[in-house]
Amino acid sequence: MTSHRLLSILVTALLAGLLIAPGCRHEKKAVKPTKRVFSTYRQGGDNEPVARKEINYGLLTPTEVTNIFSRLGVPHDDAILNPTSNLDLYTSNAKAAVNLGVYGVDFGYVKMFGLGQQMIDYILTLREISNKLGIPEKYLIEPVRKIESSMSDPDTVMQLVNKAYYDIENHLRAEGRESTAGLMLMGGWVEALYITTQLLYNPDNPDREVVEKIAQQKYTLTSLIGFMRNYYDDPVVVYYTKKLIYLRRIYDTFDIYFKPGDLEIDIQKKVLRASGSTVDISLESLMRIREYIAVLRNEMTNP
Repeated sequence: MTSHRLLSILVTALLAGLLIAPGCRHEKKAVKPTKRVFSTYRQGGDNEPVARKEINYGLLTPTEVTNIFSRLGVPHDDAILNPTSNLDLYTSNAKAAVNLGVYGVDFGYVKMFGLGQQMIDYILTLREISNKLGIPEKYLIEPVRKIESSMSDPDTVMQLVNKAYYDIENHLRAEGRESTAGLMLMGGWVEALYITTQLLYNPDNPDREVVEKIAQQKYTLTSLIGFMRNYYDDPVVVYYTKKLIYLRRIYDTFDIYFKPGDLEIDIQKKVLRASGSTVDISLESLMRIREYIAVLRNEMTNP
């Protein structure tokens, strides 16, 4: 058995144990004619060291998950957002939990463009929807105060909101409401992938960096499914988990490859590090992901 093949087996086994889909290999299978290869590895003979990028495979707060699109030059489009006016439509705890995640990502999106009044609207919406869930207002008091008093440093506000999401998640877990936390995290992840696939993915001319980001979500998707499966006593969690499992079937139609020796696994931070990757995927699979996420997101945001 070759060293590359042995490394492939060891890495795949480790990631599987961490609830990561087994699509990270070093020994490449034959590419089917219907698939295209998108590589973010530097081409040519340049031996200059390349910084490794981090790939998250754990569960992220709604504000953290905006990293899916924040570094890719996403354009400004208000129509992509879930309007704050929809808040009163979410009367059930499940809908409120899902859209607490959705609105968190939308807040992160708005923050990228420094839109003062919109930031205020979304932070107040986060506070109101948290109240609907019986979450103490204290977690969002400081970011609301900061954002209402001064818009000069939106990054500081973003850090405060991210901390608030950590506090909210910990509060829900401490109260035995892990399923509510899971719905919140799922809502944020779906919204971030929705924005990415709608505003950044161009079916006629796919960008390799965008394709890589979309493909890498198979890792977080598997972690999310694994987390939510622990709370099958909640019928809403069962419903959405089945939706995510169907989505994972689409993700299972392609693989992500790393060069031998390039992949680093940080178990503590739940990230992979690599200077690039190669994705073997068909345009059909990309469109199926895009369309399915759009349907799922619209279902989540409609009452």
